[in-house]
Amino acid sequence: MKASFVSSVSISNAMRYQVSRMQSELVKAQKESSSDRVADAGLSLGARTGQLVSIERDLERLDGIVKSNDLAKVRLSATQTSFGQLATTARTLLTTLMASSTGNPDSSVVLSDAKNALSAMTSVLNTTVNGQYIFAGINTDVKPLNDFNAPGSPSKAALDAAFQSFFGFTQTDAQAANITTAQMDNFLTTAIEPMFMGAGWKTSWSNASDQKIVSRIALNETAETSVSANNDGVRRLAMASATISGLFTAQMSADAKKAIIDRQVGQVGQAIGNISTEQALMGFTENRVKSATDRLTMQKDLLDRSVLDMVGIDPYEVANRITTLVGQIDKSYALTARIQQLSLLKYL
Repeated sequence: MKASFVSSVSISNAMRYQVSRMQSELVKAQKESSSDRVADAGLSLGARTGQLVSIERDLERLDGIVKSNDLAKVRLSATQTSFGQLATTARTLLTTLMASSTGNPDSSVVLSDAKNALSAMTSVLNTTVNGQYIFAGINTDVKPLNDFNAPGSPSKAALDAAFQSFFGFTQTDAQAANITTAQMDNFLTTAIEPMFMGAGWKTSWSNASDQKIVSRIALNETAETSVSANNDGVRRLAMASATISGLFTAQMSADAKKAIIDRQVGQVGQAIGNISTEQALMGFTENRVKSATDRLTMQKDLLDRSVLDMVGIDPYEVANRITTLVGQIDKSYALTARIQQLSLLKYL
């Protein structure tokens, strides 16, 4: 009969190895529990790993478009709200102008409403969302509209210069009382309209870009998701309110002021029509973005299911595995501690 000897050190080292292995398995199981997918997709799928990578890349792209659509929806909603405020402002001004055009114009009321309209329009068009000016086109970091009433305003300076160049005197000059209806009509046609509807708008009024923001709302679909302050309706509303604000301070005859009012009634009416049309287009775009987002969400759900089928785990099985491993590790620690206390000296 042959006696065999077992070293307590070798037993301790064997236990240490087992504990190390179980700790590694525990980390892997905990990772699977927190992510609801296998810890090592490559090891689990083998040759199918490339398919998983392709699906996950598509998921990231779809998720990026959905997030971009969420930002576009916020911008479009803010634009709709702002245009609603512009339309209300324009209607209020139009009511005042139409009332004044039927009789002797009350300069103080018309002037007050025009200034209010100009101030409200400037505030609305310089609205920001997430730190970006929504009416600046692609120049989202630039304030789109210059304030007519601000000190050193280029728009106010341009209107004053146009008046003096055409008539040969300023609005405050006493000669303004001699301006005839025909002269005023000619001034509004040849000097004022080009300032707002022509190149003068971008020179002294607007810093916005004509180019609107184009967003990819689906994999194969894009849409314009912003409005520029260079919109015709905005220009006409600015022309009406600024012309009255800048000229009604002059001591002009009632006929000259009535000529201004009659012309601006038409401009404000067209402005309301243009703003309403733009609102309708924005509403259509909002529906397109929503529909595109719904389709993308459905595609994401299908891809998520495909990924789950490939690398998903059973959470109950993983939880049981974690419990078992924790118990085994605890027992191993206890057994290792007892083995380390074995000593020949204690035996003797």
